[in-house]
Amino acid sequence: MALAEETEMTADEIDAFLSRHETGVLALAEEESESPYAIPISYGYDADHRSFYMRLVSTPESEKRRFLASSPNARLVVYEETDGGETYRSVVAVGSLEEIDPSELTASHIEQYGEARRPLFEIWGDSKENLDIKLYEFEPSELSGRRTEIEREE
Repeated sequence: MALAEETEMTADEIDAFLSRHETGVLALAEEESESPYAIPISYGYDADHRSFYMRLVSTPESEKRRFLASSPNARLVVYEETDGGETYRSVVAVGSLEEIDPSELTASHIEQYGEARRPLFEIWGDSKENLDIKLYEFEPSELSGRRTEIEREE
């Protein structure tokens, strides 16, 4: 029989986890919308400021562009399963995204965006000139992590 033990991750464990990962699922919700919009994204993470940095790409008529323009509530989920399913970790960040104007970029911003993978333009059906590429900082108001480990009884 297997026993699962779930524990909360410490702030240091959360920072280490987020620093070694670079992808997650970003969910956006508008107050007027009945359903959220969720997308896989890449991010850079600054553990000192507990902030995420994202480069998000959208097409002119996309749902993503509509949601981003609405100043949506945001939730980012980063997770992993290791040891053949014996250990599961997840971190959830909740808050709102702040668009960063390229003219306001600092050296620190540039370093953090460099940590995020660049979007793969080949996956977009539209040409590059039709793509809207915007930079965002996500400083969550809530940040929590959990770890579940399964112990097998012999």
